[in-house]
Amino acid sequence: MTMKEEEKKVLRDVPLNEEESMALIAEMIRNTQRKMERGAGTPMLVWGYATVLATLAVWAGVKFTNDPRMEYLWFLIPVIGLLWMLFQRRRPPEVRTYVDKVVSYIWIVMGWSGFIVSCLSFLGAIQATILFLITLMMGQGSVITGLVTRFRPLTIGGIVALLLSFALLHLTDIDLHLLTFALAFVAMEIIPGHILNRRAKKACSPD
Repeated sequence: MTMKEEEKKVLRDVPLNEEESMALIAEMIRNTQRKMERGAGTPMLVWGYATVLATLAVWAGVKFTNDPRMEYLWFLIPVIGLLWMLFQRRRPPEVRTYVDKVVSYIWIVMGWSGFIVSCLSFLGAIQATILFLITLMMGQGSVITGLVTRFRPLTIGGIVALLLSFALLHLTDIDLHLLTFALAFVAMEIIPGHILNRRAKKACSPD
């Protein structure tokens, strides 16, 4: 039975046997990996560089001006990210597999959770090490996404970010605190994003 026939069976709610189910799951993962190689490096780079840029801006602003209002520079992250997402909406939609939807749901939950926690922290509604929480959540999202898509650099980067998140609990120096936070996003977003784009370039280049 071909993959298209198996997909039609799923759409008709026809039960698949174990072999057909495993083949369908494997094909969905391969489809997601091919899409990642064509373009998923870009969102990781956008969010990764936006976070590093905002972190360095806050660090420099607070360090050289001692003005607490420089903390509002954190909002560069959602501004840059949302502008990019609006730009992406102009592109024609692609057919999405179940694995694509799982990855999307992971980051919808992680992204909104991080944004809400950040806002509550700004308002003083929670007393917690906010950069630890953000790094922990984003690291978990990266590890899960890497495991689901079988993309090892993302899994490894997420694990590095998780380790750095616990280091943030023990760092008292503000400079090291912010720079460690930036380093976590380099590990789980920027490096895997560049690896994906490099793979895409090789895949698209003529032999």
